[in-house]
Amino acid sequence: MGWTNYEWAVAFHDYYEADSKFELRRVAMRFKYLMGPGPVSGLVIGLSVILVQPGWADKEKVALPLDDLRTFTDVYARIKRDYVTEVDDSDLLKNAIRGMLSGLDSHSSFLDSEQFRELQIGTTGEFGGLGIEVGMEDGFVKVIAPIDDTPAQRAGVQAGDLIIKLDETRVKGLTLEEAVNLMRGKKGSEITLTIMREGADSPIKLTITRDLIRVRSVRSRILEPNFGYVRISNFQAKTTRGLRDAIESLEKKNEDPLQGLVLDLRNNPGGLLTGAVGVSDVFLEDGALIVYIKGRVEDTKMEYSASTVDSLDGAPLVVLINRGSASASEIVAGAMQDHNRGTVLGTTSFGKGSVQTILPLRDNTALKLTTARYYTPSGRSIQNEGIVPDILLKEADDPESTDADSPSGEAALENRLENEDTDQAEPRKPASVVIVPKPREGDTTDHALDEALKLLKGMAYTRRAAS
Repeated sequence: MGWTNYEWAVAFHDYYEADSKFELRRVAMRFKYLMGPGPVSGLVIGLSVILVQPGWADKEKVALPLDDLRTFTDVYARIKRDYVTEVDDSDLLKNAIRGMLSGLDSHSSFLDSEQFRELQIGTTGEFGGLGIEVGMEDGFVKVIAPIDDTPAQRAGVQAGDLIIKLDETRVKGLTLEEAVNLMRGKKGSEITLTIMREGADSPIKLTITRDLIRVRSVRSRILEPNFGYVRISNFQAKTTRGLRDAIESLEKKNEDPLQGLVLDLRNNPGGLLTGAVGVSDVFLEDGALIVYIKGRVEDTKMEYSASTVDSLDGAPLVVLINRGSASASEIVAGAMQDHNRGTVLGTTSFGKGSVQTILPLRDNTALKLTTARYYTPSGRSIQNEGIVPDILLKEADDPESTDADSPSGEAALENRLENEDTDQAEPRKPASVVIVPKPREGDTTDHALDEALKLLKGMAYTRRAAS
């Protein structure tokens, strides 16, 4: 005989309220009625041993908060019975789980199947789709840019196109996430885009065959002869390989080893811990400590160290950061700073000094749970503090306040973890401050990058003079 979650709730509620062996036997009979013959004894024994202690047991030995669980089952039962509209059991329980996790800290959460899938795509950098960067404008999907060598680019999709229909589905009224989900799909499957293009007299229809799209997290170019630039947008499973390939490509284009490199981590929100470790490894010598993490139990401490040699052979390195540089980005910047391997330039980073573990559950859902804090090689926790740059960049019209006068980044989050490193020394301060022009409307000059290149040239000159 089947039974509902509501009946489960009522039965659990009665079980927790049982204050005698007689009452417990009465509840057991109710379980037997609900479940039918067979598994009853195993269920009740399991409940009494694993979940709770009977009402007559020593309260001090109870592992679960019985009063709170009674309240939970009370609330659950009353919602199911009295709420103005019928509530789906699954939705109700998932919302309860979300609430439980959101009360822990700002980074722990429950991932439904779609969110879990999106996270996996973000960390692998691969998905079946068209290959376009998109945003929303006036309720339509606007193409920001087609990605090079993808189905969208080959089909003629252009920056500025407005997508108004996906197959027969009108885009107006969809969220960006819903539209993106429709554009993604299995490699080899087709989708027809109806687009409006400036200068076209009528809508254009493009039928595109989906392919495997690889999102590049690493981009590079030569700034000037002998000086390279690498931008890492986030840390994926293949970011380390991408960085090594980028350096090799830059040196091939330069026809000589690089004399200096700018590593741009601005607005990089983080990603995989292993990606941050791998990127740091590219610039450090074998055996150098990169980061260590420590959870609630001392035995959970794990250290990550470099296992290769410096790919730049000691050539000067400037790391660009800003308030949008978080988590894995801060691990890399902190390692470079603590080992004096690179000069950190920019503004104080976000200040996320915690590690989240993804714990897959049934039904393709998962928990994203904060399980540890991380520390830079010198033992610094940057939780709520951030990485303070060696050289602070300030805009010309800024007030005379310092970079950290008002809370921002992680420190501004309501449900943040506190920094428990009470033995930490005085907050680090920039060695110097550089004033840069405030951007004007229409000005695309990257003043931070200009300063990084100037600094790199000076460091390279000093290195040559010393040798």
